[in-house]
Amino acid sequence: MGVPFVSRPQIWSIGLYSGPSIFELSPCAEVVNPIMTAGKITDVSADFAADPFVIEHEGSWLMFFEVLNRKTYEGDIGLATSKEGLEWDYAGVVLDEPFHLSYPHVFNWRGDFYMIPESNRAGSVRLYKAESFPTKWSFHRSLVNGRYTDPTAFHYAEQWWMFAAETSSDTLRLFRADELEGPWTEHVKSPVVERDANIARCAGKVLVYEDRLLRFAQDCDPVYGNRVRVFEVTELSEESYQEKEVNDNLLPCGNGSGWNADGMHHISVVKSDETWLAYVDGWRWQLRFGWKY
Repeated sequence: MGVPFVSRPQIWSIGLYSGPSIFELSPCAEVVNPIMTAGKITDVSADFAADPFVIEHEGSWLMFFEVLNRKTYEGDIGLATSKEGLEWDYAGVVLDEPFHLSYPHVFNWRGDFYMIPESNRAGSVRLYKAESFPTKWSFHRSLVNGRYTDPTAFHYAEQWWMFAAETSSDTLRLFRADELEGPWTEHVKSPVVERDANIARCAGKVLVYEDRLLRFAQDCDPVYGNRVRVFEVTELSEESYQEKEVNDNLLPCGNGSGWNADGMHHISVVKSDETWLAYVDGWRWQLRFGWKY
């Protein structure tokens, strides 16, 4: 005999903001938000879409994002395409593993495209390389062993650096390498954030903006996905690390109405002419009723 139950999951979708700077953003007037939802995903039954990473390539715009597969309840990596960055067409799942994937950080390095998704359930930070960009990816190598969330690698001052949060979301570690493929070693000042779930976990790629190095951070306390905060990295070398907060609530969210009424946790910014486009995720609580047998 069945037993009724009620669940209250976070349902994520992706929207678009725009403005003259990353600190002056509002919902983009040229689109209807959200621009990507579970309902637009056609090749798998999906619960939500989140974690957008957007890049331009050969005149096209590409969005890689997490698709939460309702059947497996694991994340796959989906792709959407656009001609101008406003209206998007879903193109399908491009990376599926027997473990959860999310946070598909895609970037170009020396003419090749790479992806570092979150793969903490596999027990390592994994690097993928495009065999046929943007639809075919293969595992290249593990960069760091351990269970880390939302690893965020970037090349700066002729070195590679990578933030990676512990699964508790309250501690942020920093790694360094001379080459993308490693070897990677932990920074002498790591962890750079400790026991603070309001600022530890990264919320998108590190951005060089007006000669400032910016780290976007998720605020995960008291609820996962409260808001996105911004930190300027003021010192970064093999011996030192310092950062300071420059904005404690990057975008209006959690205002009680709309597609992102209850919060957000990710941003991907791209400059188009004189306008900044910010692809963000947001969520709402959703009541669900069912039966357990």
